[in-house]
Amino acid sequence: MIWWRNRANYRWYALGLLAAINILNYLDRNVIFALFGPIKRDLGLTDAQLGWLGSAYIIVFSLAALPAGVLSDLRSRRAVIAGGVAVWSAFTFFSGLARTFGQLFVARAAVGVGEAAYGPASQSLVSDYFPGDRRALAMGILASGVALGGVLGIWLGGILEEQYGWRVAFMAVAFPGFLFAVLAARLVDPTRAPTKVSVRDSLRQIEIGVTAVLRQFWPLLTAGVLAGATAWYLAERMGADSALDVAVAGLIIGLGLALNIVIWSRALRHQPPAVTAFGHEVSGAFDGMLMAIRLVLRTPTLGYLFVAGAMISFGMNGLVGWGPTYLSREMGLSAGESARLFGTWGLIAGTAGTVTGGYVADWLRGSRWLARAPGSSRVLTVAFGVVVGGILTVILLNVRDLRLFGPIFTTAFFFLTWYNGPIAAALFDVVPARIGATVMGAYLLFIHLAGDAIALPLVGWLSDLFGLRRAVLVLPIVAVLGGVVTLFATRTIAFDIGRASSRPTGNFPALP
Repeated sequence: MIWWRNRANYRWYALGLLAAINILNYLDRNVIFALFGPIKRDLGLTDAQLGWLGSAYIIVFSLAALPAGVLSDLRSRRAVIAGGVAVWSAFTFFSGLARTFGQLFVARAAVGVGEAAYGPASQSLVSDYFPGDRRALAMGILASGVALGGVLGIWLGGILEEQYGWRVAFMAVAFPGFLFAVLAARLVDPTRAPTKVSVRDSLRQIEIGVTAVLRQFWPLLTAGVLAGATAWYLAERMGADSALDVAVAGLIIGLGLALNIVIWSRALRHQPPAVTAFGHEVSGAFDGMLMAIRLVLRTPTLGYLFVAGAMISFGMNGLVGWGPTYLSREMGLSAGESARLFGTWGLIAGTAGTVTGGYVADWLRGSRWLARAPGSSRVLTVAFGVVVGGILTVILLNVRDLRLFGPIFTTAFFFLTWYNGPIAAALFDVVPARIGATVMGAYLLFIHLAGDAIALPLVGWLSDLFGLRRAVLVLPIVAVLGGVVTLFATRTIAFDIGRASSRPTGNFPALP
């Protein structure tokens, strides 16, 4: 701790490193979208199979986020981050070696596991590095990798594929991750003592085993098997397109998740306080997950932010996914022109908006107008950015003049990306620091399964019925409604912040 106090600037180095890793995170995540064409040609895949290659990552990432968050809170966050980076880099590299659809599907799914480990742990670590007025700005800087890495993944993937082929593209973007994993393993945790981490001991102490996983997740696992079988039948025997089989599979998995949550909620009612209440012992990973769910259900601010986050994710990721196609089909641009317009201005506006949103939220937090309402600055910034950006997007989707389209698009995307840093800061504001990563894992699981996993196939279905121009309008409208939902949190966040700061953090299993 003395070492930490003597190096106040170290937290900025740590934030810079974690932000750089997050850029690589989204780069490795999105690179496959630039490679769909040659992959389809070389492996002889159908569009339905290409759709599953994209869905494999989203579904596995969502499901793995909550357990990864629990692991981060029970054990070493830096070890989870380093391990996650190493795993996703290794399987990105292995993606270039795939010879069949099955091999590539497994590799992309495993990339989701590694990146799920990184998300909750890195955000929890940054929230402890910046506990005060600069938390939202720090979260915004960390989240800038969403826009920067996402666009770079598509650009760099296309350039590498054109020069060297899609296999080399996967391998090339994987290599920096191994260096970043080494650097992440050497990070100093600002709130936890340095320890040596044994994978075997960690798995034993947090009680993760095949029997325990089957007992706790049988509805979700059953739904996963049923979803896969149904999607295969629809695609191979019924000739359904990729949008339909992905949508049906997502619905089945969502029902399985809902049943799992109902079972966990009932279990909470019968759990003795010794394993669920703050200040008492949490005996293992599944107790930690139940405690996180209980906290979400009993903290109104978290409920509002979870629902709003899913609606914003629905709109934002749906717009990113369908944006290039919309520009090509509705604006008459070529694929290259669409990529340049969407990529160049989206990159600039997205990066600037993410950082600006964090700065504005922290500036408002220190203003005299909101001095008596701690935390309100976060949710007000989220609501303002999403509502303004969403309204501008609705206007944008009715513009046909390219001279107007570019400026309106840039302004809309700038405001839409304000939410990244403030909403993450607000989540960490209302939970005890010791279980922050667990709650963030639950948040990521919820918003992706209830948000973008539904948005992409739903817009495709609506497009078949009404045309793409009308179908995409649902995206900004849902996002604006999400911004409105966020406003309800202004009534509860001050109380929830006070309650979180007064709670003991809990006695988690001791580190060896």
